[in-house]
Amino acid sequence: MILVKKGKTKDVYQNDNGTLQLLFKDDVTGTDGVFDPGANTVGLTLSGIGKENLKLSKYLFELLNNNGVATHYVDCDVDNATMTVLPATMFGHGVEVICRFVATGSFIRRYGDYVEDGTVLPAYVEITLKDDDRNDPLITQAGLEVLGIMSAEEYNDLVTKTQDISKQIKAEFNNYGIDLLDIKLEFGRNQETNEIMLIDELSSGNMRVSENGSVLKPFELIDKVLNQK
Repeated sequence: MILVKKGKTKDVYQNDNGTLQLLFKDDVTGTDGVFDPGANTVGLTLSGIGKENLKLSKYLFELLNNNGVATHYVDCDVDNATMTVLPATMFGHGVEVICRFVATGSFIRRYGDYVEDGTVLPAYVEITLKDDDRNDPLITQAGLEVLGIMSAEEYNDLVTKTQDISKQIKAEFNNYGIDLLDIKLEFGRNQETNEIMLIDELSSGNMRVSENGSVLKPFELIDKVLNQK
């Protein structure tokens, strides 16, 4: 395998057959040693979380694939903490699409004058550019069009897909008595079909989930889903 990219929580390798291999690491995002799925820097290392996040990603990707959602997921090797995926063409240098069911985190930091922490939101979708140097800036539909990152049609498709996927995951989590507050998704185009597909991972580092009003820590979230099926 050829190393393509070293990331914050995953490294990406190129396989001989054209697929990619994602190596899940034990690093998680946060600030000053505190876990935060909304952060864009590595905040701490949690021993064993890489494999556990891979297990959760496997579970959720297979759930979505079975429900007809187009994803890049092919298979995974939990023992080696790797996931095999289809290559994707990015939107620009990459975008992140956040679906919010509850006002919390960075949403409150930005809009706290207008909404209280914990207020229910209607599957609100916002898009940020993947740009660590500029702290992943928010961008509007018009901005995405002006910069040539995506068309209006692609934007609307992305919003619809994000809400559908997020609602499926939220419904699945409700089966275990936990509630999805927000989730960060990534999309790309299938390099063979040009179809927009869900990419990256579906792990504790991509979402906030609560139980009885308290946000679950990464291992707690994974335990609730994978060990109580």
